[in-house]
Amino acid sequence: MITEDTKVLVDKGIMLPLMEEFYTIQGEGFYKGTAAYFIRIGGCDVGCHWCDVKESWDATMHPPTHIGKIVENAVSYSDTIVITGGEPLTWDMTILTETLKTQGCKVHIETSGAYKLTGVWDWICLSPKKMKLPTEEICAVANELKVIVYNAHDLIFAEEQAARVNENCILYLQPEWSKRDKVVPMIVDYVMKNPKWKVSLQTHKYLNIP
Repeated sequence: MITEDTKVLVDKGIMLPLMEEFYTIQGEGFYKGTAAYFIRIGGCDVGCHWCDVKESWDATMHPPTHIGKIVENAVSYSDTIVITGGEPLTWDMTILTETLKTQGCKVHIETSGAYKLTGVWDWICLSPKKMKLPTEEICAVANELKVIVYNAHDLIFAEEQAARVNENCILYLQPEWSKRDKVVPMIVDYVMKNPKWKVSLQTHKYLNIP
C-alpha cells in the first residue's frame, strides 16, 4: 500500500515506480551497439497490443524508488543512461534527468511522446503509437523517429508521423518482433524506394541479451 506521502513524492518525480534497471547493449535505433544503463519506469496506458513489456503497464506493481538510489546505481555502471518504460513521460522526469546530468551522464529517452515532455535530454527517441499520438512539442525536438511496423498500414502511419517531426530527425522503420519474417521484406523494399528512411532491428534479441 503506497502512503499519501509517497504518492506526493512520486507526483513530484522525487520517487519513481522502478520496474527494472540493467546494464546492457543498446539494441535499437541510432545508438545500437552502444553500452548503456537502462532504467525502466513502470506505468503506461498507451496499450500497444504487441508490447513486449506489458508487465510495465501497472505502475502500482513496481516499488516507488528514490531517484537518489536510481542515480547511484546507474552511474556506477555507465555514463550513458536510457530512460524507458512503460511510458516514462507519465511521470515528471525533471529531477531524475537533472541529477544524472550533474553526474556527467548522457541521458536518453525512449517514449511514445503522448505526454508532456519533462526532463533534460541528450537524445530523444520518439516511437509514436496510433492509440495516443505524440505532442507537437516532442515532434519539434525528437532526434529520431522509430515507427514499429506490424502491418502495411503502419507505413502510412510512419509517413504521417514523419511529416510532423523536425527536419533533422532521423527516420527509422522497425519490424515488430513477432511479425518480423513477414514485414522485414516489406520494410526493406520500402526503404530502398524511400531512402530517407533507415531500417532499425532489435539486435539485442538476436544477441539474446536484455
